[in-house]
Amino acid sequence: MENIYLLLVIVLFFLAISDLVVGVANDAVNFLNSAIGSKAAPFKVTMIVASLGVFVGAAFSGGMMEIARSGIFHPGQFYFSEIMLIFLAVMITDVILLDTFNTLGLPTSTTVSIVFELLGAAVAIAWMKISHSDNPLPMSDFINSSKALAIISGILISVLIAFTFGAVIQYFARVLFSFNYKRRMKYFGAIYGGFSVTIIVYFMLIKGVKGATFMSADTVGWITSNSSLILLTSFIGFTVILQALTMLFRINILKIIVMFGTFALAMAFAGNDLVNFIGVPLAGYESFKTFLANPGADPHLLSMASLAGKVKTPTYFLLLAGMVMVITLFTSRKARSVIKTSLDLSRQDEGEERFGSTQLSRSIVRLGVNISNTFDRIIPENLRKTLERQFEPLPQNKKDKDLPSFDMIRASVNLVVASMLIAFGTSLKLPLSTTYVTFMVAMGSSLSDKAWDRESAVYRITGVMSVIGGWFFTALSAFVVSFGIAILFYYGGFIAIGVMIAVAILLVIRTHKIHAKRELHNEENKRELDTINDENILESCIENVTTLLNQTQLDYKKTMNSLASEDITSLKKTSKSVMKMSKKAKERKANVTAVIAKLREDSIESGHFYVQVLDYLREILHSLNFIVSPVYDHVANNHKNFNQAQISEIKNLSQAFGNFVTRISTDISESNFTNIDQIITEQQKNLAMIDLFRKNEVKRIKKDGASTRNSLLFMNILQETKNLQLFALNLYKSQRDFVSYKVSQKKG
Repeated sequence: MENIYLLLVIVLFFLAISDLVVGVANDAVNFLNSAIGSKAAPFKVTMIVASLGVFVGAAFSGGMMEIARSGIFHPGQFYFSEIMLIFLAVMITDVILLDTFNTLGLPTSTTVSIVFELLGAAVAIAWMKISHSDNPLPMSDFINSSKALAIISGILISVLIAFTFGAVIQYFARVLFSFNYKRRMKYFGAIYGGFSVTIIVYFMLIKGVKGATFMSADTVGWITSNSSLILLTSFIGFTVILQALTMLFRINILKIIVMFGTFALAMAFAGNDLVNFIGVPLAGYESFKTFLANPGADPHLLSMASLAGKVKTPTYFLLLAGMVMVITLFTSRKARSVIKTSLDLSRQDEGEERFGSTQLSRSIVRLGVNISNTFDRIIPENLRKTLERQFEPLPQNKKDKDLPSFDMIRASVNLVVASMLIAFGTSLKLPLSTTYVTFMVAMGSSLSDKAWDRESAVYRITGVMSVIGGWFFTALSAFVVSFGIAILFYYGGFIAIGVMIAVAILLVIRTHKIHAKRELHNEENKRELDTINDENILESCIENVTTLLNQTQLDYKKTMNSLASEDITSLKKTSKSVMKMSKKAKERKANVTAVIAKLREDSIESGHFYVQVLDYLREILHSLNFIVSPVYDHVANNHKNFNQAQISEIKNLSQAFGNFVTRISTDISESNFTNIDQIITEQQKNLAMIDLFRKNEVKRIKKDGASTRNSLLFMNILQETKNLQLFALNLYKSQRDFVSYKVSQKKG
């Protein structure tokens, strides 16, 4: 029996490593977002500073580990075998849940997930005990409801506090320094830096030091009793040092604040969130040690009351966990996806918006505009104009690929405010969500900084609400999934445990493949965008057009053949192909402003033709989709197949359309447009064929009372095929004009 439970403890530690990997991938956004977004230092330097912060913060984590043992439930009410089921259910759920969010590129809360997983699994096992007991105890005897409520309340309140603090402090920072802050930094930079660093020192050292595993009681007592002296000394000392560095070496104080803040926030992350990843496995290890200390004890009757006491976590466990976290920081591609989501929602400039708009976001923006207009009428005009000047962004060179998402004033505010709040929560032993705090601080500072203007506000707000909605989904799904897995383990025993571990491994492997495929697609798009310039924009258009036309005629032919043979499998593949092409065309259209911005000032015509080509490509794909989707639905719903006359006509149409598109594609690829008269004649011939087939269908309806669904689908195919040929010829003419312009430009 001991060997079986030893194996389960080993499994818990392997799950802890997996949880560290997927958890850090999600939480890296918390302390890397500001430094990477502001480009305060090279990426490698930022990662080294963050890694040092993680290592130091790991040593401060010991005091938080009790939350995993007794923060959510009363361990004395559970037996050893039951505790192990709870911990296994929690860890498997956590790995699956966090990996799913990482794959989607959405930042979620590891704190919320672990709290609700512990709650769900504990409630499940307690419910089983109550339902199988002759003298059942109330649920309150099993669940530490007051502590759970305090933790959940602290997390929710932190969202509002973080947003408010971020917005208010950023507003005053921008009023003081403006976007053109370099001149004022000469006078106020050292004071601002000294104040910022002092705040970080106070909350990271004085408030966080009590949890350190290596601090003696005397040291902690001395630091606590001399906090005022340390504060004053820190402020004066850092202010003088920063002023001296500025005068002697022209050091950028904001870079120092951002790097120091990155270190501090990484330290707070490790101190506050390490419990989320290894707290449960360590609690399982302590439970197993208790089991071994009672030889011959029945695991189904051995109380786990010992978990309620304080246990000092070995430092080597914490540092080993820190090492895994650092390796993940440098290697995880999913971490960069999550960071990108946060940066996209807080960036100062415009660009492609990942999220759409909703009625709620539109209403919020409208309300915000009305409130802003009201304040504009109340505030004196001179004061209003003065404040507006402070928020005027500096002109940016849009051709510069290395522009920061926001400046270092905002980055410093994000880091100082977030590290202050998180460290304070850590000192109170409240597992504040670092994700909630840092994300909401960043969103609050973005709002104050007018990064959400009327061009982007509705999309940014939708994105923020999507992320927050994901947080609520995290809580619900964590509770439900953990509850279900715990019930499964209770009845299925070791077999169920083995099956769920295998399922978790398979899911992680699958999501990894999905994410890798999406990242490869994004990299290809970025490479394509980066390579387009004045010299090769025509060649890029020719390549894109010919590739799409060839695939269009191939998918059209497959669709007609699959319709005739009712081959749903082939139609499904074709539908995916069309969706993939449509997505690609949509991405090119979304990046059109970035491409035009890269062109020379005298390349207006090139930009015009490029946009025109993209428009015709989109229209062609719309028409193709309006054929493929109804055909797929028709066959998937098992409606009557076309009759022989209809099948014969669509095959003739498919052949004619294929020949027409092939001729156009060949001419475009060879930049030979001498055959335009023959192509127009062929198009008119095909359009006449479509008119004939439409008349034939009308006759069949009159004569035979043909199936309404078949007739509607047939008519739709005819109409969209006509549109395809019209757009294809327009695309041909546009490419001809583009080539003619480029030739004349070279001659000129």
